[in-house]
Amino acid sequence: MTLKDTPEEWEIRATETPFVGNKTSVRTDEVVMPDGSVVRRDYQVHPGSVGILAVDDQDRVLVIRQYRHPVRQRLWEIPAGLLDVPGENPLHAAQRELYEEAHVKAEDWRVLADVYTTAGGCDEAVRIFLARDLSEAEGQRFEAEDEEIDLEHARVPLDELVRGVLAGDLHNNCLVVGVLSLVAARAGDGLDALRPAEAPWPARPFES
Repeated sequence: MTLKDTPEEWEIRATETPFVGNKTSVRTDEVVMPDGSVVRRDYQVHPGSVGILAVDDQDRVLVIRQYRHPVRQRLWEIPAGLLDVPGENPLHAAQRELYEEAHVKAEDWRVLADVYTTAGGCDEAVRIFLARDLSEAEGQRFEAEDEEIDLEHARVPLDELVRGVLAGDLHNNCLVVGVLSLVAARAGDGLDALRPAEAPWPARPFES
């Protein structure tokens, strides 16, 4: 048995979009089940995202703390953001988000993991990068707005983040996946075996 997710699409008899927001929408599909019955499935349509696990030469991870209204919590997260346009190169998006949220640039980029955040109710796909060889970005700082005005920044040792994840103190999905993927990569084939930064991403195809 090969452990690999595979593309598949069941018949859709009808579809509608009852809500369209600024960045996402909600779609309702009538899907034919294997027994021939037809059921309605509601899900959020999402442009896709990138997350950046930026690690400095002291093995500290760059994290930010931000208020997230849907869960009514201020979460420790890694820099992340939406793909701005369909087909956007995810590496370029990640470099932009690292600059905007932390005013940092990185010289070494690898792909850590590709995930669907909530496959049962949303089609959001996230590519999480490992960024190393960090330095202060040049130029003017990005002007924050809304929740980002109140961002807190920190650099936290990787092992401290691992303990926080396993203790149930840290919940942001990109942080959890990124931190544990880095630990697993180091314990396995090593960071040189990680996919290159511009590896294909079938969930959100792009031009190099």
